[in-house]
Amino acid sequence: MRMATADRHHKGELFRQLHAGPDAFVILNPWDAGTARLLTGLGFTALATTSAGLAHTLGRRDGANLVTRAETLDNARAIVEATHLPVTADLENGFGPDPEDVAETIRLAAAAGLVGGSIEDATGVADEPVHPLGAAVERITAAVEAAKALDAPFTVTARAENFLYGRPDLDDTIRRLQAYEAAGADVLYAPGLPDADAIRAVCSSVGRPVNVLAGGSGPRLSVARLQELGARRISLGSALSRAALGAVLRAAEEVRDHGTFGFAAEAVPYGQANALMAADLPETTRPDTARPEPARPDTGRAGTAGTARSEAEPHRRTEGTR
Repeated sequence: MRMATADRHHKGELFRQLHAGPDAFVILNPWDAGTARLLTGLGFTALATTSAGLAHTLGRRDGANLVTRAETLDNARAIVEATHLPVTADLENGFGPDPEDVAETIRLAAAAGLVGGSIEDATGVADEPVHPLGAAVERITAAVEAAKALDAPFTVTARAENFLYGRPDLDDTIRRLQAYEAAGADVLYAPGLPDADAIRAVCSSVGRPVNVLAGGSGPRLSVARLQELGARRISLGSALSRAALGAVLRAAEEVRDHGTFGFAAEAVPYGQANALMAADLPETTRPDTARPEPARPDTGRAGTAGTARSEAEPHRRTEGTR
């Protein structure tokens, strides 16, 4: 059974209101149901998926068209069912070459219980890694129109990917974000901005809320500082999932290199971990009462269908952006 329309509407409105508040808010990125439960218990107000976190969980390299739309939505659905918070998703570039592919991804995302999703202007093609502006606007327009036709609010975030693909052109990035704003995007996002001045320039050049990435390869700025620069929403991409991978690597290297187990002193106690997972969920999000219909069969891969990036792709994404 689909999540009750009233519940999705409530979460969708709540998510939109977070962007309209006087202060910036941080949206953390779980990569599975367990981390969603943990972050929910810490008092955050919304969650977002991470494509890199999912890819690494599946034992695959991110940014190589190795995760399908169906897998992405299955992961998102598991996170939705694990929390009472609004959840938005990294929907890559919409999982297909045409605007209708993007529109269908938005519809399937809503059916999975999501209240928002981001669409990027990357192509997945090494020789032309970013869509021409006209084509990119058509794709954002399709996402916006599909979202407006839904029976509950769905926040569309439009991403300008220049800085992730070896195109550090701030002026073009701003032009793109302004065009996506004119196309109706609710939130604007340019991951990989290099410094505070670039963040300020982006935020001051558009009228819609701007998402800024923290925890990536860019400047290490606090929530307070990012808010001063104009950020309305702050996300972490894959930073938390990579932090977890780092902990596993350090623990395993300690055992291999020293034959000791000091890492265990930093581990979450078994009882506490069990308690975090045993906390009751609100009735509207329990899987047996709120399971959405399965996504229809799909073989679309991350990025543009039929244009998989090669293993030697020169315009690789900046680490930690997804």
